[in-house]
Amino acid sequence: IQDNQGGHSSFPTRQLNELLTTEDYYPDSEMSVCNREDSQKASSGPLAALYSLLFTAGLLGNVLVVLVLAVHKKQRSTTDVYLLNLAVADLLFVLCLPFLVHDYLDQWVFGNWMCKLVSGVHYLGFFSSVFFITLMSVDRYLAIVHAVYALKVRTASRGVGVSLAVWSLALLASTPAVFFYESFFEDGAWKCYLAPSEGSNRWKLFTNFEIHLLGLLIPPGILTYCYAHILRQLRRCQNHNREKAIRLVLVVVVAFFVFWTPFNVVLFLDSLHRLGKLGDCGVIQKLDRAIWTTEALCHSHCCVNPAIYAFVGERFRKHLAEMFRRFRCPLSACPDGRVLREPREGSQSLPSASSRSSGSDCIL
Repeated sequence: IQDNQGGHSSFPTRQLNELLTTEDYYPDSEMSVCNREDSQKASSGPLAALYSLLFTAGLLGNVLVVLVLAVHKKQRSTTDVYLLNLAVADLLFVLCLPFLVHDYLDQWVFGNWMCKLVSGVHYLGFFSSVFFITLMSVDRYLAIVHAVYALKVRTASRGVGVSLAVWSLALLASTPAVFFYESFFEDGAWKCYLAPSEGSNRWKLFTNFEIHLLGLLIPPGILTYCYAHILRQLRRCQNHNREKAIRLVLVVVVAFFVFWTPFNVVLFLDSLHRLGKLGDCGVIQKLDRAIWTTEALCHSHCCVNPAIYAFVGERFRKHLAEMFRRFRCPLSACPDGRVLREPREGSQSLPSASSRSSGSDCIL
């Protein structure tokens, strides 16, 4: 779902002038005659195809994560709790993509309340996904760097409580979208975006600042701090999984910055545009294309998270293989009922206090 300034839909100049003065919405009068429809139409087809692919991959990957964690309920750790919540957050994000695809290819036909609901869920999935990625980095930091203290605080029940607090914060951050996004009929088609008013423009600036703060500044700072100390601890240990764990840490950090930083940089430029600092028509058209591109990259994180946080783990892969065997092999066809027993938990499950000092098993 896009807004009428930085997304795939924009109000015609005539209708904008009926609702607002030029000074209220466009700091530079040159922007009011800037043609942005051509680039929008050219991008609609490729973006719709990309989001269809992301929907398929993201739905499959995250549903598998939820199924595996739901089937194997025994000895659930805080990591499992956070991983399950991350998959649910990404599923919320993924389920909004078909509406976005339809809006790109045709128009918004789902009504005003669905516009508000989908916009709110979109922001809820966005914020909760970032929050749980950050929370998982803190959980790994405690398990590896402060192993003794982690024995007291890293419990599944406490993980559930922390997860509820994270969902509450994400819900609070995404609530304004329900009030400001509306369905409008313009230029012969229905669209879902921010209501064209000075107040909505101010709210968009606030939302940009909120995403900068909660997406660009605080989470990367926490990730950098946690994984820097994790790497320092891993270098001190002698473990057969150490090198693999170090590579995974680097992948997590690099992936986060690759998927999120470009979008935040473009949002910063969008904020400058809304404040009247960027008024050149050519710059605005390039900014539109940059928003569409970086937002698509940002949306791709819902497909990458299962691969980074779940499928790389040996314990998770064992549970996944066990689940497939359960569905494929009925009890009567499996001698001794072997597939119905939980896989034996070893050193690659929840490590003991002695092994947590090495830390690599907590990463993998």
